[in-house]
Amino acid sequence: MKETYKDFDATELFCPKCKKAVAVRKRLLLILQEGEKYDYSCVYCGTSVGDKLVREKGNSNLILR
Repeated sequence: MKETYKDFDATELFCPKCKKAVAVRKRLLLILQEGEKYDYSCVYCGTSVGDKLVREKGNSNLILR
C-alpha cells in the first residue's frame, strides 16, 4: 500500500485554561536521539496543550563539536 501522508501538524487544540479549542503555536522543544520533540501552546494564554515527537525514517547522526 502506498503512503498517502507523511505528517500532520495541529492547528487547533483544546486549552484547559481558556476552556475551548484554540489556535496553537508549534515550537521545537528538544532534539533527541530518537527524533525532534515539539510543543504546542495556546496562542492566547501560552499554556502547553500538547506535544509531538517526529521520528526520522533513516539513520541520522548528530555530530556536536
